[in-house]
Amino acid sequence: MTQTASQVEATTDSFRNDYQRTREEIAKAIVGHDEIVDGVLVCLFAGGHALLEGVPGLGKTLLIRTLSEALDLCFSRIQFTPDLMPADITGTTVVVESDGRRSFEFRKGPLFAQMVLADEINRATPKTQSALLEAMQEKSVTVGGETHQLQQPFFVMATQNPIEQEGTYPLPEAQLDRFFFKLRVGYSDRDQLMEIIDRTTTGFQPKIEKVLDTEKILQYQTMIRDVELPKEVQDYAVRCVLATHPEAEVSTPQAKSFLRFGASPRAAQTLALAGKVKALLAGRQSVVVEDIKSAVLPALRHRCILNFEAEAEGVTTDDILTNLLDTLPTTIS
Repeated sequence: MTQTASQVEATTDSFRNDYQRTREEIAKAIVGHDEIVDGVLVCLFAGGHALLEGVPGLGKTLLIRTLSEALDLCFSRIQFTPDLMPADITGTTVVVESDGRRSFEFRKGPLFAQMVLADEINRATPKTQSALLEAMQEKSVTVGGETHQLQQPFFVMATQNPIEQEGTYPLPEAQLDRFFFKLRVGYSDRDQLMEIIDRTTTGFQPKIEKVLDTEKILQYQTMIRDVELPKEVQDYAVRCVLATHPEAEVSTPQAKSFLRFGASPRAAQTLALAGKVKALLAGRQSVVVEDIKSAVLPALRHRCILNFEAEAEGVTTDDILTNLLDTLPTTIS
């Protein structure tokens, strides 16, 4: 049923209010990292998954645990290690004996939750990584030839440590592509560290209030896809992706010089959906170019592959994408 203009406005206001309340609840436990919190929430409401990269101790685990409390969702944490097997996360079929009879029964693993923290995902073997990433893409798990649907919404936040490489298995590019955003978690500043110490060394215990439930989140995820994406804005998102392809006509000089492969079509889908979330948060029912621009770095940084020259000269994907935002025309005649 088509909503009236007043109903659409009311639903948009409701989404903005609930989003802000969720941020406020997270702020009770997390000091700073506003950009990371926003990025994770955009991933959730757009129906994607987040990859957080940062050194240990920056609050990545606390963030998703607090988010799960504020959203009243089932939370599960999986600590990835080299000896972790696929069945350890998906579950396995066991033999059950009852009344002298034996039968097979599927025991669900920790992947059967609505919010899953995949801690240090690059420590697990590729086989186990693939089991998680298959669930992320298909929203289901297949064990023993039987498919089990995961409860919706299903959101994975994976973390990885960028400085420790021994005993790790970097995610292949095809698997990185399945993450909606890659967010880089930086260090806290002086004032934030003071606040962290005040909160964590004085017996402070934040009380996180429930803001949203499963039904409301699914409603918002559906609503976001109804936001208008004008053709000229969609074209800008497409050109942002094509500009990362070294052989493309619209490719930027830096992309031609320093990228081996550009972003995939999934990147364009990510820009469109993230733009729609940003538009709603701004109180609009239509995406503008600035909404797309704000999503380019987290949406494309893990989908572009640097060449040898870039690595030799210390050029990062963020450098190339920032240059792209500065030089790519927002419209074409």
